[in-house]
Amino acid sequence: MQFGKDTALRLLIVDDSVEAAEAIVSGLRNSGIAVRPSRPENENELATLIASQSPDLVLAAREATLVPITKVMQAVDASGKDLPVLMLLDSVDDSRLLEMVTLGARGIVLRRSGEHVQVRVRQEWADLEARRSQRRLEAQIRETERRCDALIDSSREPIAYIHEGMHIRANPAYLDIFGFESFEDIEGMSLLDLIAPSKVEGFKQLLKQIGKGEAPPRHETEARALDGSGFPAVMEFTPATYEGEHCLQVILRRQEVDPELAREVEELRQRDQVTGLLNRATFLRSLEDTVADAAQSASHHGLLLIEPDHFNRLLQDIGLDAADALVAAMGDRLRTALGADHVAARFGEHQFAVLVPNADHRQVTGLAEKVRAAFADHVLETSDRSLSTTVSIGGVLIGEKIASITAVLGKASQCLQSASGVGGNRTELFDPGAADRAEEERVEAWVQRIRDALDADRFVMEYQPLIGLHGEPLEMYEAYLRLQGEHGELVPPLAFLQIAEEHGLLWEIDRWVVGKAISVIGERSRAGRPTTVLVKITQASLQDNTLAQFIQEKLAKHGADGSLLVLQLPESKVFTHLRAAQEFQAQVTQYGVRVGLEQFGVGLNSFQLLTHFNAALLKIDRSFMEDLGSNPDHQARLREIAEKARELGKTTIAEFVQDAASMSALFGAGIDYAQGNFLAPPGPAMDYEF
Repeated sequence: MQFGKDTALRLLIVDDSVEAAEAIVSGLRNSGIAVRPSRPENENELATLIASQSPDLVLAAREATLVPITKVMQAVDASGKDLPVLMLLDSVDDSRLLEMVTLGARGIVLRRSGEHVQVRVRQEWADLEARRSQRRLEAQIRETERRCDALIDSSREPIAYIHEGMHIRANPAYLDIFGFESFEDIEGMSLLDLIAPSKVEGFKQLLKQIGKGEAPPRHETEARALDGSGFPAVMEFTPATYEGEHCLQVILRRQEVDPELAREVEELRQRDQVTGLLNRATFLRSLEDTVADAAQSASHHGLLLIEPDHFNRLLQDIGLDAADALVAAMGDRLRTALGADHVAARFGEHQFAVLVPNADHRQVTGLAEKVRAAFADHVLETSDRSLSTTVSIGGVLIGEKIASITAVLGKASQCLQSASGVGGNRTELFDPGAADRAEEERVEAWVQRIRDALDADRFVMEYQPLIGLHGEPLEMYEAYLRLQGEHGELVPPLAFLQIAEEHGLLWEIDRWVVGKAISVIGERSRAGRPTTVLVKITQASLQDNTLAQFIQEKLAKHGADGSLLVLQLPESKVFTHLRAAQEFQAQVTQYGVRVGLEQFGVGLNSFQLLTHFNAALLKIDRSFMEDLGSNPDHQARLREIAEKARELGKTTIAEFVQDAASMSALFGAGIDYAQGNFLAPPGPAMDYEF
């Protein structure tokens, strides 16, 4: 399971110490887990939180007195919810382990080991999501079976289910084609009884082959109706289950046309008309079969996704009218690199897919490199143009560890985007059995790219306006960092900031961001358009005792007003680096620079932090914007934040505003500023009309 900002863990912490609980939350957030915490003060509040907030996980301190752990377990049991409880301990011994089992907790967490807390929380959350997924799948299966039953009954195609050669179900169309009046007339009848005598022996062999999983799913024969008349038919066999029993689904079609012509029509139906490769729908069916085989028989296969690098630029060179010719030429070139066993398809507008059956890591990697080289070393020929292009390839090894369509396509797509983002003409393969090796190569490529961007000034800014909801409009923008690729593409920071942090590059990026913002502020002021600019900095800057001096020098160089610069830090990072944040704020405040908190409002007591850290602006966490117009809990929380902020003289900002209903809610709550793509997306210029 992937943990990130898009998936928040609803965590209920039962602990007498709010500081200890906040430390756990901060540790989880620092490890990459987005947490939505709550902490009850008494038993009644615990029951209310369990009922109203539907937490995902409970961390309960063994020594807690406000809500003893026995009361926690009673409340969880009474709720009837699948709510795992982990017992927080300072140390562990045999008696504590026995107590955990007796109480019904799912495990023990050592409070003093942040790594142990993170590992156990991840494990329990992943297990919970797996159980939820299983329940959803079971419900979906039941609903799907119900709908399938209805569809089969209403289908005009004759459909029957066969178990051990006998009919166990048939729809009205099937009964009608053979002349039966009701299912009772055919129930338990052998399928062989509906085959013409001259075809029975061959059909027996077919059934034996199907039983061994060897026969083709399509068979031409002569069927026999109840009145003894025969007719040419095609039967399609698909493994199925009916009322929990493994069986065969049979779709019967009367063969009214020439069989050879029918085969040609079916072949055309499965092909992309531009390239002659399989189309997406046909390929997905093959992929589904392959993934199912990997799950059932522990076999290994490969999937490659292939895209030309800088496709839009190629189209500009040759014109939109030649797009099909270019795609066709790419399809022809792809064929030259593939073998007879490989299954290729046009998977998207300019994306290709290749299925590599029964292949290991070495074979799939070798094929990916062969395909890459086939394009890099060759000139594509269209009707009137010769073009040089390279491709990016993302791949995945399909096996028991990754045997679902969603996971396979997701990993292959991620690898493709990563290969393209690093510059293209590159292959990237996800192998669950060799993930560490692939990850090291990917990270090293990104580290080099970040260093090159810093040396060659390849970072750029985009600017999004902040719209005032009350009072006189002021020109205010938030600046967003982007990495500029070799061919002009812009890469968002989520793709590289984690890697930059792990390799000690954040402080250099922060300096570039701050320096660029000050330069823009000076430029706007000289043009008579004083503009406030908000930029994000990271916790790395709190440890950099030279950044304040750098800011002073840049302000003087560009003649910029320091009060127009707002540096934003995440609330959780300030909490865990409070002393350093206080010292940093004191240093930059003397130059007029303001410091704001972002991701505000999701801590256990966000306003308590303001008694220790005098933030000028509060940017509310974007999670409160989800369905804001129809979510009374989020609306109430925003009103509370706005009211307390006004009392403290703090400016409030709501980001990620999605619709007019949200704007109305923000205005009614008294929020000062709003921003989001609904109002104006980020762009390279400060050109919003305030």
